[in-house]
Amino acid sequence: MGEPGWVTWEDKYAIFIRRRLSCAAVASSRQLWQLAPSNQGICEMSEIRFDVVGLGNAIVDVMSKTDDAFLEKWGIHKNAMNLIEEDRAEALTKAAVDPFYTSGGSGANTIAGLASFGARAAYIGKVSKDELGSQFTREMTASGVPFATKPLESGPATARSIIFVTEDGARSMNTFLGASVLFSKDDVDENTVRAGGILYLEGYLFDREDAKEAFVFASEIAKAAGRKVALTLSDKFCVDRHRASFLQLVRNNVDILFANEEELLSLYETKDFDAALAALQQDTAVAAVTRSEKGSVVIGAGDPISVKAEPVDQVLDTTGAGDQYAAGFLFGISRGLPLETCAHLGHIAAAEVIAHFGPRPEQSYKTLAEQAGIYA
Repeated sequence: MGEPGWVTWEDKYAIFIRRRLSCAAVASSRQLWQLAPSNQGICEMSEIRFDVVGLGNAIVDVMSKTDDAFLEKWGIHKNAMNLIEEDRAEALTKAAVDPFYTSGGSGANTIAGLASFGARAAYIGKVSKDELGSQFTREMTASGVPFATKPLESGPATARSIIFVTEDGARSMNTFLGASVLFSKDDVDENTVRAGGILYLEGYLFDREDAKEAFVFASEIAKAAGRKVALTLSDKFCVDRHRASFLQLVRNNVDILFANEEELLSLYETKDFDAALAALQQDTAVAAVTRSEKGSVVIGAGDPISVKAEPVDQVLDTTGAGDQYAAGFLFGISRGLPLETCAHLGHIAAAEVIAHFGPRPEQSYKTLAEQAGIYA
C-alpha cells in the first residue's frame, strides 16, 4: 500500500478489485460471459437501455493532407499520437492546408460507428463551453448518441487533434487535450453506466490521474450492475507510458480487449507476436488484435482465430480504422454473434472508413453488414 496518509492509484485499484470480487463471480477463467450477481444480494441489476456506453476523450479533429517533409519539419512522430500544448496546437492549426473539422476522439468514433450499425449507444466525455464543444455535442447527438456531460464553464478549451494524413494513408495525430484533462469521476453519469450492457473505455484517457480514478469508478459501477468492461489500448506510446497499470487492468477487470499488433508487443515487451498472443490469452477472456492488411486475430475460449481484412481499392486515410473495427466487433458481441463474425463486422467497418477522409462512417454500417449477409 502507499505512504501513510495518502492513497496511490495502485491502492485504489486493489480496493476496487476486492469490491468487485465480493459483488460478482466468474463461472470460469474462459467464460466471463457468464458473470452473474453473487448470492450475497448486493449487486444492483438495472435495465439495459444501451448496448454500449463509451467513456473517453471528447475531441474535435482538424484534418489536413500533407507529406513526410512537413512531418519532419515540425518534428511530428509519424502514424502516432503526439501530445501537445495549446500554443503548438494553434501553430499547427494555422500550418494545416485546407483543414477539415470533424468530431473525433477514439472512443467517440467507436460509439458513432456503433450507432451506424443500429446499436443503442451513449457517450461520456468532457468538452468546454465553446464553439468546438458545441460542434462535438451537436454531431454526437445528430448520430443518435446521447451526450449529456456538463461542459466546462471556464478554463481550457475543448480538446482538438490536428491530424496530418500522408499519401500512404498514415495519420499523425497532434492532440491538445484541453478540457479533457479535467475529466474526473464527477463527470461519470452512474445511471448511464448502469444502463449500458458494455462499458467501453478509451486508453488515451489514461494519461491523467483523475481519469484513471474515473476508469475505476465507472468500472466498479458497471461490474456491480453485472455488465461487461471493454478496453482499447489506443496507442503504443500510451502503452509505454502506462504498461503496469494497463496490465493490472487487463488481468483483473477487462472482459474484452482491443489492441493493434504494435500495442500488443509493447504491452508484453516482446518482438514475438505469437508469444505476446499466448500471454494475452492467459490474461483475458476475449481480445481482438488488428494487424492492418493482415486482418485480425481473435482470442476466445478456444484456439486463436485469424480473420482476413476486407479488400479496399485505395486507402485514403487510416484515421479511425481501429476505432471502427472496435465498433463492428462490439456490435457483434452485443448481438451474441460468434467471435469470427464479430471480427468480420469490424473489418467491414474499418474498410469503409479507410476508403475516405475522416474517422467516422459515411455509409450505413447496418446496410454494409446486411449486404455481407450479416443480419442482427
